[in-house]
Amino acid sequence: QVQLVESGGGLVQPGGSLRLSCAASGSRFTVYTMGWYRQAPGKGRELVARITTSSGATNYADSVTGRFTISNDNDKNTVYLQMNSLKPEDTAVYYCNALALPNTHLAPSDFWGRGTQVTVSS
Repeated sequence: QVQLVESGGGLVQPGGSLRLSCAASGSRFTVYTMGWYRQAPGKGRELVARITTSSGATNYADSVTGRFTISNDNDKNTVYLQMNSLKPEDTAVYYCNALALPNTHLAPSDFWGRGTQVTVSS
């Protein structure tokens, strides 16, 4: 199976920056997409950014376009989220996601990390 481990969350002041990392590991698998979702208190889980590993194509939520940048390192099976100009409304638990196909499966599945807390406050 596939395990995802996030790192880089923490407390930052408005206008500051953080970089989140997520590494995928496990038995042999193929990763099709990796992305970041977030969930704030009282709200549903929403897509923040996603990247297709083969092409590098990306998409972003309107609320983060121009401030956040997603990138990946295919050799390390790692995805990053560079977050600049952070706002209090960015406060949420951020979850790493991968659409991946283990070599023992017939169809790809979604895999999730446990999440990392990002708090933007003065």
